Amino acid sequence: MSETLDVVDQIRATEDSLEVGVYPKREVNIVRGEGAILWDDKGNRYVDCVGGQGVANVGHCNPLVVKAIEEQAKRLITCPEIFYNDKRAELLRKLVEVAPAGLRRVFLCNSGTEAIEASIKFARLITSKTDIIATVRSFHGRSMGALSATWEKKYREPFMPLVPGFSHVPYGKIEPLRNAITENTAAILVEPIQGEGGVHIPPAGYLRELRQLCDETGVLLILDEIQTGFCRTGKFWGGDHEGVRGDIMALAKAIGGGMPMGAVLIDEKFGELQKSTHGTTFGGNPLACAAAIAAIQFMQDNKLEERATEMGDYLRSRLEPLAEKGDVVREIRGRGLITGIELKQKVVPYLKALLERSVLALPAGPNVLRLLPPLVIEKADLDFAIEQLIAVLG
Repeated sequence: MSETLDVVDQIRATEDSLEVGVYPKREVNIVRGEGAILWDDKGNRYVDCVGGQGVANVGHCNPLVVKAIEEQAKRLITCPEIFYNDKRAELLRKLVEVAPAGLRRVFLCNSGTEAIEASIKFARLITSKTDIIATVRSFHGRSMGALSATWEKKYREPFMPLVPGFSHVPYGKIEPLRNAITENTAAILVEPIQGEGGVHIPPAGYLRELRQLCDETGVLLILDEIQTGFCRTGKFWGGDHEGVRGDIMALAKAIGGGMPMGAVLIDEKFGELQKSTHGTTFGGNPLACAAAIAAIQFMQDNKLEERATEMGDYLRSRLEPLAEKGDVVREIRGRGLITGIELKQKVVPYLKALLERSVLALPAGPNVLRLLPPLVIEKADLDFAIEQLIAVLG
């Protein structure tokens, strides 16, 4: 590596030359975060509307999470599930406390994809059936089972053939679901709001009808709450907007306050599953459990679901004139602090323009700009982000 390269160039050159290259990189080197603000190596300040892909609901380096990690790291970092552990037991109690009624069995893992994989396996194990129905535009992960449930062709096609037994029907419509159910259907897998697929909000009553359909047919309902859970949508769970819970619920992203973690909640009526049918080396490790306990307690104490509603409604009300004008913006969709801005052009140039104006945002498909700021974002910082969005999109 050339000695003439500065530190930033060295970092970029290292990552570009040594990583396998699957990530599209942005021209910024993030080194520090606090709340909803990130800083690069040169001290430039950014309002973060990426939120670690929806992970940082309680903010970057939340003091309670940091303290919990520090204290636990001095005691015990790893402890496999073949041994009991006090911090894991505490998290299990906390998860059951905040979970929808009846979801009292928990499997702890390390990511959203792992949570989906476990959910699929558990559904097959419980029902002794094989088939899973998912929806058009769905995104459930990139491992082979989760990818089989994911709809987007660009993710699927390079890895064909995928796991058999998966089918896709239009999101938000009950009759195609009803017609797709067969005697081999184990479960229906659905997101309360489609995030990666473009921030699509289901029609009113859809989730209730879906729950009723599953009750009538004996098919299990798997709710993918990986992005919608933990106060993101203005309720603690995305299904809470219609009072609907799954038989199985997949969790991740914000659960650990920034630490890698996932979980699956299962209806207590299924009891214990057969020993050794699934497992994970790192799942339920004390360090991640300590972080999750602190993060969930912070959400409860600070009523982050209410804050998400207030700030999200304000954000969309400020942006709505862009859709009414209609030059660039086709539609604005969202609930709580998940917002999708559907554009009439490709989204990437607008993401670059926002980066130049110190705002970080996400795509959700080729022409949707997605905003997932930490739920602790200050109003002044949200206003700054809104002003840059208006300048770029207006």
